[in-house]
Amino acid sequence: MTLHWNIRHILLFLWLSTAAATGYAQKPEHTDALARQYAATITAEDLSRHLHIIAADSMQGRDTGSEGQKMAADYIASQFFDSNLKPVVRSEDGVEGYYQEFELVRKTPGIAYIETGTQRRVNGQDFIVQGVQSNIPANTAGVVFTGYGIESDRYSDYAGLDVQGKAVLFFTGEPVARNGNNLVTGTSSPSEWANDTRKKTALAFQKGAQSVFVVYADAKPDQWGQSLNSYRPSSSLKLKYKLAGQKNTPVFTTNLALAAEIMGVSEKKLTRQKNRIGRRKNAVRLPDASITWAAEVQEELVSSENVAGLIQGTDKKDELIVITAHYDHVGVHDGQIYNGADDDGSGTVAIMEIAQAFARARSDGFAPRRSVLFMTVAGEEKGLLGSEFYTDHPLFPLQNTVANLNIDMIGRIDDAHKGNPDYIYLIGSDKLSSGLHAISEEANKKFSGLQLDYTYNDPADPNRFYYRSDHYNFAKHKIPVIFYFNGVHEDYHQPTDDVEKINFQKLEKISRLVFHTAWELANREQRIKVDSFKQ
Repeated sequence: MTLHWNIRHILLFLWLSTAAATGYAQKPEHTDALARQYAATITAEDLSRHLHIIAADSMQGRDTGSEGQKMAADYIASQFFDSNLKPVVRSEDGVEGYYQEFELVRKTPGIAYIETGTQRRVNGQDFIVQGVQSNIPANTAGVVFTGYGIESDRYSDYAGLDVQGKAVLFFTGEPVARNGNNLVTGTSSPSEWANDTRKKTALAFQKGAQSVFVVYADAKPDQWGQSLNSYRPSSSLKLKYKLAGQKNTPVFTTNLALAAEIMGVSEKKLTRQKNRIGRRKNAVRLPDASITWAAEVQEELVSSENVAGLIQGTDKKDELIVITAHYDHVGVHDGQIYNGADDDGSGTVAIMEIAQAFARARSDGFAPRRSVLFMTVAGEEKGLLGSEFYTDHPLFPLQNTVANLNIDMIGRIDDAHKGNPDYIYLIGSDKLSSGLHAISEEANKKFSGLQLDYTYNDPADPNRFYYRSDHYNFAKHKIPVIFYFNGVHEDYHQPTDDVEKINFQKLEKISRLVFHTAWELANREQRIKVDSFKQ
């Protein structure tokens, strides 16, 4: 740890010692020929050299908050320093550096139990509980059976019920009449409630429920046993500043046997009540029951950091392009190191090479008109935490941020493109700005010639990748984004995501495309407009 911080202080001292000698000469001619010249400095060889360091076993999988993640941060910062990027994170004592630090809290589930009469049931053995944010001492609560837990214009399980301060118990799925019609839709088609337990639990808590029991009544004993055997209570990381006022929302997942025990009836009777629901417009009632339960959570403070460096612009320097990639991965599990070469070592090294290309242009007198912030973020694998921290605590005003180009996994080939590595999935380019989409298309046509695949840009795509990487935290603030992505593959989130499987020629081509798009955004006369809302 001492070495880690010494490296940071040395980098800062060296940058301050040399920055004054760097020229910021300005010329207006940001031509296509110049763009090609500096894009050519992004090479497969350099990308490979960086990735063999970032995705080495010595980085221990770069788990958020780990020493390996901090070692990776130091390497990235050293490359930003070598490219003479400006450190822009101001510390409390007024010194600027490359590290935007933030605090996290690791929450690890402890013992959780339910007592029904003389029986004590335990989390992971008899049920699964989630949503517990802080210790909940033993308490006794009434349990209300609410059928399928649905409330709609045609059908309601809550009619005449008061669940304030009580536990709510309901089945998954939705009621269907004998004629096959769905009671919620009035047709044979299912409703949005059918498979959305989150919608049901949100409704229960909105109505004042203290806790929720979701019953998988149709799960066979062997299926339920497999679910319990595969369950491993895992820790989670949360941004510390977000925890103030956070409420417990405990959701218990149970099977029919435990649900019947909780309600004090036989499984046969509970099944009969479930089957009767489809014969009427409202749920069949059961007498309220009572349980005692408790849950523990252990907390640990964790520190992490984004790494940010700036190429300062000239006549439009107050406007900003932000280029991001996450450099964290998932660490070590069962003695195996998850190196994350593609996810997202590939995007991380692309950032370093694109930054160096812009830096070389600047040193030759061709600084971009707008500023460009290069930022590798941490905590993406834990819930987009580093980028969320940045957009909540921006280094530059968000209203001055023109666009975010986000790179997450660009070094592999998915099954849909076997034999054709010259493709890239683009997500989000048209959702907020038609101008950004047009610039992206033109940059590819003029310089790269890649197949731009918009499959995952479809709002109906079930993968919902638009919401699953760091660009989304910028998009939430109406900042136009492009997400560059090669799709998932057999080594996604596996210990086999190693450097040897990276296609560096593909990585080079896509990195150059990002450079060309950023070059145009940074140097064009007019800032792109937010004129489309397709999120």
